Amino acid sequence: MDRTDRAESRRATIGIIAGSGPEAGIDLWAKILRRNAAVLGPAFRGDLDAPRVVIKSEPELGLSMDLGKNEAPVWDAMARTAMWIAGECDAWAVACNTLNWFTPRIASLGLPGEFISFPGVVANWVAASGIRKLGLLGAAPVTELGQWSAYRHLSQLVEVETPADLQPLQELIYDVKRLGSSDQSLRPRFSEIVNEMQSDTLLLACTELPLIADISTSKTLVDVTDLVADALVARSLAGRDCAVMKPAQQENDA
Repeated sequence: MDRTDRAESRRATIGIIAGSGPEAGIDLWAKILRRNAAVLGPAFRGDLDAPRVVIKSEPELGLSMDLGKNEAPVWDAMARTAMWIAGECDAWAVACNTLNWFTPRIASLGLPGEFISFPGVVANWVAASGIRKLGLLGAAPVTELGQWSAYRHLSQLVEVETPADLQPLQELIYDVKRLGSSDQSLRPRFSEIVNEMQSDTLLLACTELPLIADISTSKTLVDVTDLVADALVARSLAGRDCAVMKPAQQENDA
């Protein structure tokens, strides 16, 4: 079997739904490429050993920053996009922590392929790491741990700390979307939020925060999108044996 045959026979197609925020899909794709090369190690030889990736970006999904007010239009956009991408790949994920609130509804659509949910990946990481306490940083719908949070059941697995004041974090996330991750004002603000947390391990449960996480800190910053990238690369390398997602496999109920 030559190199082309090996690459074609072993790789499943993986997918990314992007659009909330503008850079989130690019960030997850870049992490997938880096993780793929790292897993293959010396066996990685370039183009033909890269994963097969499908991306669909829907800007309307950005309304999820205020999910309580925009549930209906966000779900309409989510359902349309999910139905399209599920027909194009074997395993896929939504590059947004907030949008993973829709995990049970996505499951109920009975779409082909395997949906990799952010809360599912985090639950697996918590179990594997044995961690007992963490800080949760994300957009207000996520970090409030209320009815609109994809992580509202996380406290059943581990002790969870959230910021005392959510507004500075929410404003920071909006500004990453609006100004772009290279803006010089963002990282000092993020450092202040990180330093105010008591937990030694902080879960970055917003796809904007990893874009500005190159700060100096003694805390361990765990990027959920890194964990999702690992899961997607594993599905890619596993071939076309990815199972259809069933509601019972998911942790949260919308």
